[in-house]
Amino acid sequence: MKQAADSQIRTPPRMRPAAWPAAFGPYRVRGDWKATLLRAGLAASLSTWALAQAGRISGSVKERSLDQGIQGVLVTVKDTGTGALAGIGTTDAAGRYSVGVRSWGTFTLAVSTLGYDASNAPDLVVLSESNPDLTLAVAMARNAWLEEPQPGKPLAPPWGTGAGRSHLVPALEIPLFLALLNGYDRLAYSDVVEPWGEKTYSTTWSTTRNHLLHGKWVIDRDAFAMNQFNHPYQGALFHGFARSAGVGYWESLLYDNMGAFLWKMGGETGNPSLNDMVTTGQAGSFLGEVLFRLANLVLEGDGDRPGFWRKLGATALSPSTGINMFGFGDRFSSVFPSHEPPTYWRLQVGESLSSVNDRGQSLSFNRNAATLDYSIAYGLPGKDGYTYTRPFDYFHFQFTTLGNRDNPVDDIMIRGLLLGTDYEAGDSYRGIWGLYGGYDYISPYIFRVSTTSLSLGTTYQWRPSPVVALQGSLLGGVGYGAAGNVTPVGERDYHYGLGPQALLALRLLLGEWAAFDLTGRKYYLNGSGGNDPSGREDVGRLNAGFTVRIHGRQSLGLQYLFSTRDARYPDRPDSHQSGRTVSLVYTLLGNSSFGVVK
Repeated sequence: MKQAADSQIRTPPRMRPAAWPAAFGPYRVRGDWKATLLRAGLAASLSTWALAQAGRISGSVKERSLDQGIQGVLVTVKDTGTGALAGIGTTDAAGRYSVGVRSWGTFTLAVSTLGYDASNAPDLVVLSESNPDLTLAVAMARNAWLEEPQPGKPLAPPWGTGAGRSHLVPALEIPLFLALLNGYDRLAYSDVVEPWGEKTYSTTWSTTRNHLLHGKWVIDRDAFAMNQFNHPYQGALFHGFARSAGVGYWESLLYDNMGAFLWKMGGETGNPSLNDMVTTGQAGSFLGEVLFRLANLVLEGDGDRPGFWRKLGATALSPSTGINMFGFGDRFSSVFPSHEPPTYWRLQVGESLSSVNDRGQSLSFNRNAATLDYSIAYGLPGKDGYTYTRPFDYFHFQFTTLGNRDNPVDDIMIRGLLLGTDYEAGDSYRGIWGLYGGYDYISPYIFRVSTTSLSLGTTYQWRPSPVVALQGSLLGGVGYGAAGNVTPVGERDYHYGLGPQALLALRLLLGEWAAFDLTGRKYYLNGSGGNDPSGREDVGRLNAGFTVRIHGRQSLGLQYLFSTRDARYPDRPDSHQSGRTVSLVYTLLGNSSFGVVK
């Protein structure tokens, strides 16, 4: 065997070349037991979570059909430009490996085992210009490995590199989408007019020019759901167009705001609104990143190439991602590398009893309703090798509906780490801290609040014993949003403002059998930046729950929700409202350990 030019590591002398005509075999090996082991095929499942900043390629080698790691497999990384050996490693008892490489270069990866040299297998080309790109490339390598290569057909480029990245495509898609949306609104809402009598969606070059040159920026008076939910979802579509075309988060944020600006200039005849720029551009980026990452978790699956149904599921979560995936074929078919984050999700379905009280209007009533709640924590702290180098490498997302036809969305709540890092204290405490972005939309029966926020805070896990764990988040920051009645009072049913907000979330986990949850939120909008600067909104929300596991991932839970609103304005009586909801739910757990990161 030759010695590599820039390495003192020699390959074992028993390694010998053999044919590898397809992606997974057949194989020529010595001994019947070896043939039995390898006949099913080896799949190099490259786990991107273990790529450290110093430049390491990490992952695992698994037996394909049994999905079991294989010990003692030689992993060889070579520089494709020079042919020199860049790194070498061997898998441990679980089939995991870690090979150090420099963070610049183009590399090929090969695995060999049991006296068999797999160097004639299709090489996995890893393109890297920086360590984050190296991470992306490995995820592409995993997808390419599991796809049988066809002679003369190049593999899809790694996500976000080469032809797999385009700034032009979303720059064309977003204006086209806005033109189609405006055309639809002209037909569907032809009777909607501005206060001065002009149709809202009958825009022309003249109205667009007038907005650009003489437009007066205002706080608009659209309905709460339009401003606080529809506009963030519109921004999420812009975000998906850019992200699925291989554009990074911060660049996609520019696309989100440019799309919001184009709509304000040419989508409506009314004056452009500052509040819509916040909800479409900023809140839209937070919601869009969550939906984009959830869609790619569906596409990643167990590491195999996604089929039609997984692609359809991803499209339902992030429609603009699906448009690029189906519309451009292999160009944007590579899956965004999640780095295999530790996640925990739960789905709750049950029956709720709500009691609401409005002291200002002497209103009180009870109501039964079905409830559905889905939440996911993505990138929980504590997993060795998982890093927080990209925005939203950690986020928490929750969606709840109480089956109210007039108010179908009870809440959407998002918090994600924009800039930060992980830390540890001793052997039992792991955490992350930094700047979080947040989007909350909370709409109980008689009042509502929604904010877009930036907060400083931390998320952590503390395990004082093997059977007890405490997880939580503590955040404090500033939000810009709206709060108000469901029943209109005056010109509108809500008021905009800027003010502090805070969150405290705790989860006490007792082994694999029970979990206690407690989450408190506080919003104080003082009217600054809104149209009622002398008013204020003080909203609080407390959620407590107990879940007990029955069998496997099946469990039962009891949830209690308490919400309050105190509002003071100089031109109307003070408002004091509250609501309580008790729910008995069946819960499907993402894993039986309640999300403990071991």
